Parts: sequence; C-alpha cells; structure tokens
Amino acid sequence: GFGTFMAKSRHARGGVNPQRPTERIQIPEVTVAKFKTGKTLKDALKGK
Repeated sequence: GFGTFMAKSRHARGGVNPQRPTERIQIPEVTVAKFKTGKTLKDALKGK
C-alpha cells in the first residue's frame, strides 16, 4: 500500500537556547509521528 504512520518516542536531550547561546536547556521527551513508505509507493517513485 501507500505506507503506514506510527507513533515514535524521542528521548529527552540537552540543547542550547538560540536566544542565549551560552545557556544550556533541557529538551523534554516527546512523541512524534513517523511515516514508513510501502512497497507500492517506493516502486511508483522509482518508476517501476
């Protein structure tokens, strides 16, 4: 088929505040949508 969406968890990590580059911030864990293409869509993009 076309493909599937799934929920994926991104781990918490450290980062830098873009407004104050010397300030370290903690980025919390979040759940994001991931898409995995199906064989039909991959073949269509390859021109098969």
